[in-house]
Amino acid sequence: MNLALLDGLERYPAALLEPHRRFLLAQQEAEGGFRGRAPGADLYYTSFALRSLAVLQSLELEVGQRAAAYLRQRLAGSTQVVDFFAWLLSAALVQLCGCDLWSEAPPDWQQRLADLFERFRSADGGYGKTPAAPRGSTYISFLVCLAAELLGLDLPDKPRLQEFILSQRRDDGGFVEVPAQRRSSTNPTAAALGVLQLLGGLDPPIAASAADFLAGMLAPLDGGLRANPRIPLADLLSTFTGAWTLVSLGVADRLPWKPLRDFALACADPHGGFRGGLWDETPDVEYTFYGLGVLALAAQQDPALTQHIPPDPSG
Repeated sequence: MNLALLDGLERYPAALLEPHRRFLLAQQEAEGGFRGRAPGADLYYTSFALRSLAVLQSLELEVGQRAAAYLRQRLAGSTQVVDFFAWLLSAALVQLCGCDLWSEAPPDWQQRLADLFERFRSADGGYGKTPAAPRGSTYISFLVCLAAELLGLDLPDKPRLQEFILSQRRDDGGFVEVPAQRRSSTNPTAAALGVLQLLGGLDPPIAASAADFLAGMLAPLDGGLRANPRIPLADLLSTFTGAWTLVSLGVADRLPWKPLRDFALACADPHGGFRGGLWDETPDVEYTFYGLGVLALAAQQDPALTQHIPPDPSG
């Protein structure tokens, strides 16, 4: 993903991206991690900051080394899947700065990780938010699959995981986050398709109906993608995940890329960083990654969009 986004972003004028680079660097705390909207380093936001700096080709040696020091402190920290995945991505990125955190791990670290993942396996075949959760989560299942792919781990009982994901599908072609939900949403749909792609079980009819659902999430009011059909306004998270998924399905032409680009630019803070949507007031590093991601995807689909920038898109 990072290489694809890097390719798109480097097509934009440097002056457009520079405020976001400065914003990201300003979010690094003294201990080396990056903050979210509250003071203090946070592992989750650290991963987004490092990814954003990487796609901007601005992950400098000192920044990476400071982040690595923070990650070392968190190596034996939380065992939640979300935190571990954030640590994993961050550890991979600081390797670009010569910091090999895996060399400091115990020799049986791969088996330990495989055992950790299986503690989150739920009875329905998915992976849940807590150990031995009664019901699986589409998002957590996606993170486990991504982590296993990155680490070269072979997840057990993949057919049951695929059955769980397919059980999350609804009549509108989209997917839900947890089994109790009846209406599909953009982000669970993107996560579910990601799992099926990683498992090699994404059938064309399922992909086509999911693409219809995602394309239908376009918000006429502001030009981005909505989280679900009941919400009138778009957000950058849904816009990025939905757009990335449609690109990965080979149906990028289902989206109008200029409105998506304009929506991302409108979410940009004039002092750097991106807000969650037009309804939001505060930028953070997570939404900055999504905003940069939408700009990158738009540039890849229509290179002309990198040259005709509104004079004050963030105002």
